[in-house]
Amino acid sequence: MRQPDFTRRVVVTGLGVISPVGNDKDTAWASLVNGRSGLGLITKFDPAPYSHKWAGEVKDFDASQWMDHKAVRRSEAAMWYGVAAAKQAVADAGLEITDDNREDIGVVFGSGAGGQNLMIENWKILEDKGPSRVAPTFIANGLVDSTSGMIAIETGAIGHNICVVTACSTGTNSIGEGAEIIRRGDVHTVIAGSTEMPLLEVAHAGFGNMRGLGSPREGMPPTDVSRPFDRSRDGFVLGEGAGSLILEDLEYATARGAHIYAEVVGYGSAADGWDMVQPIERGSGSARAMKAALERRGVPADEIDVINPHGTSTPLGDKREAEAIWTVFGDRSARDRESLAISGTKSMTGHMMGAAGAFEAFATVMSVAEQCVPGTINYREFDPEADIWVLPETRELPVRYALSNNIGLGGHNAAIIFKRWDGR
Repeated sequence: MRQPDFTRRVVVTGLGVISPVGNDKDTAWASLVNGRSGLGLITKFDPAPYSHKWAGEVKDFDASQWMDHKAVRRSEAAMWYGVAAAKQAVADAGLEITDDNREDIGVVFGSGAGGQNLMIENWKILEDKGPSRVAPTFIANGLVDSTSGMIAIETGAIGHNICVVTACSTGTNSIGEGAEIIRRGDVHTVIAGSTEMPLLEVAHAGFGNMRGLGSPREGMPPTDVSRPFDRSRDGFVLGEGAGSLILEDLEYATARGAHIYAEVVGYGSAADGWDMVQPIERGSGSARAMKAALERRGVPADEIDVINPHGTSTPLGDKREAEAIWTVFGDRSARDRESLAISGTKSMTGHMMGAAGAFEAFATVMSVAEQCVPGTINYREFDPEADIWVLPETRELPVRYALSNNIGLGGHNAAIIFKRWDGR
């Protein structure tokens, strides 16, 4: 173990994605920049009894390509997606995990809820067939931390290994904590990210009864259901998937000649301490997280060029987040200033819950690396209560720093900042 050194620089060298808009980084990125939505009619269960019938589903995914067939049979999609995204990221980074370095490579991989489908399936078996038929393997494979454990098994990375659980902020916290673990000296590389499969009928019913789900505008297709910051927004839509980033100590990445996408230069986390569902007045918890991310390594607020927001498309949530952005960035946040671009990718993926932060970190890193900012599809009507510069279409922009922001049920808030890598 190395000594702590909080001046250590941490960079992103690998990316992996399983999502409604594509099951690899290139496909997903092409979808985002071309405004291709992954939203549609639910197929994972019969949506007929529900007024809200749409979701962002992962398509054409074969878990056996990523895991041993026995492990696949004993587990479920939340684990499959996470392992696949992590393995993609390892391959993308050109990272060879060997007996010589495996203790210095950690895993920080979370989920908002873990393998709930296994619990539901085995409860049905218990009721229908009796206790002797309940699978002896379901608990170990359905825990919230099961994916972080399986990633270690599947990749051989056996350094520091933890699972972060902060609802919809999980992915952002996982990446931020992964960077801090490297600076702390525990490991020199981290497989960071998060995964979620929330498309369960009981979850859909619960969110519907919470009055959180949205619908397309009258006469519009299902792809219109998610409209972050649009004046007509009326709720979110569930999505599923996973995202993974390889984080490395800059010295190690440089020494092995790794491709560097971006540098991790800020991370902040804060609680509302207010309500389990509703965001606090003026989004003050989110504002404190963003301020902490700026202050951690002295990033100038006026050099943040892009924010990938939480932006779920709920009337109050988006308003509170816009207020938080104004608290931190002042009047340069205003739409008419065209100074701080807002890229709401949930408009295409839906809300991937615990996986949202990791997927959106991927999108933010790519915005920095490609100097290109995905548009927020379905954004048409300005809301004066959310006076921010929401890009309706993809635009090439000079991006110095970009911030990814997430807000979770229970009042969790997290923000992470990526800087353009210029070789220095």
